[in-house]
Amino acid sequence: MTFLVLLGVLVLVVGGCVCVWWAARGGPRWARAVATVTLAAGELVRRSEKNGRRRRDGGGDGD
Repeated sequence: MTFLVLLGVLVLVVGGCVCVWWAARGGPRWARAVATVTLAAGELVRRSEKNGRRRRDGGGDGD
């Protein structure tokens, strides 16, 4: 069961990356929408990692 969940996540990630690549080359509107969602999700993950690191390090601005 865990394997299927990880496989599904992998398929979503690869599909999102393909849509980002395709949208950068002028793909259809739906590919641009998926690319926007993918990039926004990546930014949210990046920000949450940065905030989590700050909390563990004691809240300093060591970035």
